[in-house]
Amino acid sequence: MIAEPNTASNLPSQKESAVHDETAPESAVQNGSSVRNGNLKTPSVVDDWVQAYKQDRNVALLDLINFFIQCSGCQGMVTAEMFQSLHKKDVMRKMTETFDEETGLQYKKFMAYPWILTVTWPVDTDNKDYPLIRTGPYWKKFKANFCEFIAVLVQQCQCSILYDSYLMDTIISLLTGLADSVVRAFRHTSTLAAMKLLTAVVSVHLNLDVNKHNAERLYEVEKKRISGKRTNYRLDQLERKREEYERKLLEIQNMMNAIFKGTFLNRYRDVIPEIRATCIEEIGSWIKTYPDGFLNDSYLKYIGWMLYDKQAEVRLKCLLGLQGIYSRKELVSRMDLFTSRFKDRIVSMPLDKDHEVAVQAMKLLMLMSQNCGDVLSTEDCETLYQFVYTTHRPLAVAAGEFLYKRLLSHEGDEEVQPEGGGKFGASTDRLKRLISFFLESELHKHVAYLIDSLWDWAGKFLKDWECMTTLLLKNAEEGGEALSDAHESVLIEIILATVREAAEGHPPVGRGAAKKILSVKEKKIQLEDCTKITEHFIMVLPQLLAKYSTDAQKVANLLQIPQYYDLDVYRMGHLRKHLDALLREVKDIVAKHSDMSVLEASSRTYYILCSEEIAIYSQVDRARTQLIDELMGQLNQLLDGFWQKEEGFCTDAGEVSQMHSALRRVAAFHNAHDLTKWNLYDKTLRLLVFEMEHGSLPVLMTLPALQCMYFSLLWQLAAVSENSPKETLFTLRRELRCFSRICVCFLHHKEKDVREKAFMILCDWLLILSHQDSNNNEEAVGLLDYLPSASLQEKLLLFIQEHVFMEEEEESKDLTEEEERKDESGKLDDLHKKRSLLAAYCKLIVYNVVEMSAAAEIYKYYVKTYNDFGDIIKETLSKTRHNNKIQSTKTLILCLQQLFQTHAESQDSSSSVDFYSASFTNMKELARRFSLTFGWDQVKSRESVAMIHKEGIEFAFQGATGVGGKCLPPNLSFLLIISEFSNKLLKPDKRLVYAYLQRYIAEPLPCRGDEWQPLIWYRNSLLANEDEESSVLSSSGELSPMGTSKMSSFKRKLSNGSLPVTSQTEAEDKAPDLQCSSQLASAAGKRRKRLKSREMHLQEHLPFLCPGGLPRRCCKGEIKTEDVSKKGQAEDTTEDVDVDVVSADQVIPARVFQL
Repeated sequence: MIAEPNTASNLPSQKESAVHDETAPESAVQNGSSVRNGNLKTPSVVDDWVQAYKQDRNVALLDLINFFIQCSGCQGMVTAEMFQSLHKKDVMRKMTETFDEETGLQYKKFMAYPWILTVTWPVDTDNKDYPLIRTGPYWKKFKANFCEFIAVLVQQCQCSILYDSYLMDTIISLLTGLADSVVRAFRHTSTLAAMKLLTAVVSVHLNLDVNKHNAERLYEVEKKRISGKRTNYRLDQLERKREEYERKLLEIQNMMNAIFKGTFLNRYRDVIPEIRATCIEEIGSWIKTYPDGFLNDSYLKYIGWMLYDKQAEVRLKCLLGLQGIYSRKELVSRMDLFTSRFKDRIVSMPLDKDHEVAVQAMKLLMLMSQNCGDVLSTEDCETLYQFVYTTHRPLAVAAGEFLYKRLLSHEGDEEVQPEGGGKFGASTDRLKRLISFFLESELHKHVAYLIDSLWDWAGKFLKDWECMTTLLLKNAEEGGEALSDAHESVLIEIILATVREAAEGHPPVGRGAAKKILSVKEKKIQLEDCTKITEHFIMVLPQLLAKYSTDAQKVANLLQIPQYYDLDVYRMGHLRKHLDALLREVKDIVAKHSDMSVLEASSRTYYILCSEEIAIYSQVDRARTQLIDELMGQLNQLLDGFWQKEEGFCTDAGEVSQMHSALRRVAAFHNAHDLTKWNLYDKTLRLLVFEMEHGSLPVLMTLPALQCMYFSLLWQLAAVSENSPKETLFTLRRELRCFSRICVCFLHHKEKDVREKAFMILCDWLLILSHQDSNNNEEAVGLLDYLPSASLQEKLLLFIQEHVFMEEEEESKDLTEEEERKDESGKLDDLHKKRSLLAAYCKLIVYNVVEMSAAAEIYKYYVKTYNDFGDIIKETLSKTRHNNKIQSTKTLILCLQQLFQTHAESQDSSSSVDFYSASFTNMKELARRFSLTFGWDQVKSRESVAMIHKEGIEFAFQGATGVGGKCLPPNLSFLLIISEFSNKLLKPDKRLVYAYLQRYIAEPLPCRGDEWQPLIWYRNSLLANEDEESSVLSSSGELSPMGTSKMSSFKRKLSNGSLPVTSQTEAEDKAPDLQCSSQLASAAGKRRKRLKSREMHLQEHLPFLCPGGLPRRCCKGEIKTEDVSKKGQAEDTTEDVDVDVVSADQVIPARVFQL
């Protein structure tokens, strides 16, 4: 909070000739408190101050000056002396700031005509921030009250003391002086005050201008009325009033110029983005409020320039200011030059990385499109239209408004009825334009995004399902232009998207966060829409299905509509006939199609309508049973004919196609409906066993048969209850084992599609069996539980290596453009299949179905296949670490060890390991990526990282020969790999790891060749800086030889437990300079980062003398200062954060290091 001013006894005395510090009035405290807390009404406070000013303006002004200083967050006092010597005027206008080392006080002296003001405050203050940048409702209210105070002050003074040539001159001089301060708090607060002051003065100017025009009009009327007379008192009075208004306007104009030139021109490019944003926000307000004075290129250019600002906050204020201007048609005509100059920049801003800036830019372009005629070209509009497909919903909605008002909605659409359009003429025209736009955009899979973007603006039009279905059912001979096939497909997709949006009430997947909570009004609208959808499509959907029954894509989309029905509507008896028509059409569609999307949609339709809670259940259930009986009858007939052939071998393509279609239909329905009573398991088992024995079953029959058998077992497994007999459980167990063997056998099938299908089903099957519940039947869980054996785990892993990570040889072919496009599409499909296979296997690892160590083989490909599978592997690593930190860590180190052994075996046994080979470099990069996965929280990953170093050290010295390990260990180069994890160790843990390393090192080392360099480099990574080195040496004794003069010198320095005299002398020579530099930096208000660099410099030269760095005088409440530049903006800087916050006495758990 803002502290009250210190008493005079706590501050150095100042000479004063007119105003003394004893006169600091009590109202200064009252003003500050009222602004901060809002306890008093601002007008009453201002009235009291005006009365005080009329009694003694010097005392009152000093009170106001103290108020501004306090609002800056300064715990100081203002003293003043009258300025008498005119010849020193230029000198005194220059601000000076000094620092007293003895008292720790900062002095700021500057000219506020006609006074010399001295602000004194303690530098070492507890306030790190000043009021304007603090967060929370309290400080938000403070800022609002501060701005209100300035506005009310000008308003209350406009009829009295505003024009006394003393008050405003002093305030403007004060704020201008403070705005030039290097202290950020003064500069920011005074700039805000000056900008709000100018805004208030502009309002006064407008009032005076109105009064002046009124006076001139009265003067002209009075002059005409008394024409012929010599004099008139009324005329003279009006003349004097008019002249007074002109004089006041001139004074106000001078005030405006003084504030604009003295503050705005210096601060609109300040290094602080908040200050720049304040200036731009206010100039937008001035232009909108007083366009006659500010709406010209001399002022507009500042907004245009700041559209390129690096900070989103500033760009946002520019756009908001321009919206206020472009929203008024009478002002747009004066914006031609600005529009032509900055239009391209504004058009590019919807691509801004800040979402709010992008949204406001789109809204501004909407206003420009409405009020500026043809300022946006066709290319500009086409670019902006595509933003309806963006994933950020607010931007997409803004683009939807632009699209709707620019392309779809035209004035007079409701009145104009196109020929043949009937009662839906206007809506039909809009629909056709929307369909054409979608087809031209060539983004055919984003209808849901397009509809969601338009929903807020064209909801009524998009809910006109009667118009849409009428347009679909209309024939060409009925009059009017019929839709083409492509247009019909798009219109059906639009119908489905609008139905989904109305029924669910939330954006499509991928746009926006979680499902929003609907309000009472929104829920009411949603229920009404569902009822409207049901009542309309109950009657129309059968007709649409009948018309498009042969088109798989259209039918698949239409069959998704019933899932959004309000099924209670079917209780009305007169609608039952429409239900019969729907079921009849769905049955015909199932008989005609074998496409899985159509069959699955049909199966889901029956599933939705077969809800036991609704009245139509029995009717739909009879229709479903009848349909499945027919499907199973067809399948049985085909199977009987198949087995009657010699050796069951089917060569006729027509029969294979019929069998394929029948199996697919049954599989699609078995997915959503329990077909156990039709004994589908035995039928499919016989087919799959035949394929295992003979290998001659066509793939078109094998795949759906495998799927049917899988669904059959799932339904049996789901039916296991607490009272299930043992015979049933044993039978089911036998069937489960049999199916697992079939899937394992098919992993080696000659057809790739069968292998992949078997693998996906097997992974899901193992996951289900290992995590079954069986309705709390423990006996059933024990009998049916199934975990893969070691050999099966090996087969699964081998399958992944061969089908996912093994690169296929590409043949170079000369392809046409169309063939290249198909080839790329095929590669993309293959990549999707590989990702699905890898994800299915990784789920087994995450849920402990297979051993976690199997993930080591997957992790090897992390870097190599990062673009294709990096996200899956990284998520697997994260999940396994969450399940078991230690086991996951051992898997990482196992991965690196296996790669190292493979690398070592590929090297010549007589030569040392090549550190610069591609394989070794890839290992180091993989270790670095693994290190990054531990994140910034070193405490959280402490045990895991320590385990990596422990396991790595043991592996590096494994197999060392000779007494005490004096001979070169074969895996010593592995230390270079685990050195990538050294930066994740805490300082005390580095000491423990170093001590653990010392156990394996003989002293002295027998040789110092290049082969021992990995050990030296690894120890250097543990001794990251000399400060840590000294602590390790002092606790662990002498350091063993490392082959470097640097380490030897440190050993000599600490051999007797004290520093050499030369080091102390060197420290004494450098310490005073650095201490002096620190004081100077504090006095000048330098950045903390500069002081930190000085401390780091000291630590480099004197690590043992000052291990913790120099203490700083002003570390607690250092006043934030910047190097103010009028020509450029400072880049953001970040200070280093020390994450080693764990004390040295904290040790790693004993299970990691058995010390």
